[in-house]
Amino acid sequence: MTATEPSRLTSPGRNPELRVSGRYFSRLARERPDIAMCRAATLAARVIDEELAGRRLTASQHLVLKMLDDVGPCSQQELSEQLRIDRSVMVGCIDGLEGSGLVRRDRHPRDRRAYAVTLTAEAAAVLEAAEDSVPRLLDRTFGALTAAERRTLTRLMGKILDAD
Repeated sequence: MTATEPSRLTSPGRNPELRVSGRYFSRLARERPDIAMCRAATLAARVIDEELAGRRLTASQHLVLKMLDDVGPCSQQELSEQLRIDRSVMVGCIDGLEGSGLVRRDRHPRDRRAYAVTLTAEAAAVLEAAEDSVPRLLDRTFGALTAAERRTLTRLMGKILDAD
C-alpha cells in the first residue's frame, strides 16, 4: 500500500463515530426491537443463572417448580406448553429435578399414557430460596428502569407473548 492509498475503504454511508463512541448498539437497539429483546433476554438469563447457581437450579427448573407449586401436578407436555420450554429440554429439566429429589413422576390420574410431575416435600425449601432471590435479580436486570417503566415493560412483553 502506498502513502496515498487509504488504509481502509469506507462507504459514504458509514459512520465511524458510532464505532468510536461505542454507540452503535444503542442506535441498533432503537431501530430493531427484536435485537434489543434478544440481548435483554441474554442479560436476564445470565443474571438468573448467576442468582440460581448456588441453588443448583436452572432457570427452567425454577419455572417448573414454581408452576407445580402454583397449579399442582402436571404432565410434562403441559409444563412444556405453558412455560414455553421445548419438549426435549423439558425432559432433561424434569430428569434433573427428579435426580435431585425435588419432583417425582407418577402415573397421570386421568391419562394412563402420561405421567404427572409432582413436587416432593424437599422442593418447598429449594423453591422458597430461589424465590427469595427474585427481587435481587430483577433489580440487577432492570435497575435502569423506574417501577412504572418495569410495569409498562411487563405489560408490553405480555402482549407480545400472548399474541401467538
